[in-house]
Amino acid sequence: MTDTRGQQPSSYETYNGPLPGERAGAQQQGGAYHPPQAYGAPAPAAGRQGGTAGGQTGAVRRPRTGARTTPRTRKARLRVAKADPWSVMKVSFLLSIALGICTVVAAAVLWMVMDAMGVFSTVGGTISEATGSNESNGFDLQSFLSLPRVLMFTSVIAVIDVVLMTALATLGAFIYNLSAGFVGGVELTLAEDE
Repeated sequence: MTDTRGQQPSSYETYNGPLPGERAGAQQQGGAYHPPQAYGAPAPAAGRQGGTAGGQTGAVRRPRTGARTTPRTRKARLRVAKADPWSVMKVSFLLSIALGICTVVAAAVLWMVMDAMGVFSTVGGTISEATGSNESNGFDLQSFLSLPRVLMFTSVIAVIDVVLMTALATLGAFIYNLSAGFVGGVELTLAEDE
């Protein structure tokens, strides 16, 4: 089949009207092109002059400026489903070592303060008089509670404390994992501070 109409001009070559989206008459006024508004203008209030019948006026939508007056606090609800026993053991070991060092230092400082106040000599003299007899001088509290002996006892207690705290924390992690498998774990609600 042969086209007998000849060569026809395309529609876009012959159209001379405004492009889609352009205001009619914008080119005749000689002004700059203004795109159509995304939102229609608000309906005029009753009794206001200058409104059109369809509720369309020449008002331009103004953008909102400024920040919000009330800050929004973001919250996240999380659940601790499992505690890794190895990491719990490492952290509890380091914390118990720090607690043991604090215990030894506190015992040494307390002994020095009490010795400077004369507590050991006063209490030791009273105890030696109460327990003494003609043949013996009684119990000597100052030699029994000397600083090296107090520090040795405190160090032994600190080492036992390190072992017990590490073992109990690791056992607690295992028990938590078992109970979290049944009930789902501990739920936490975290809020962002603004």
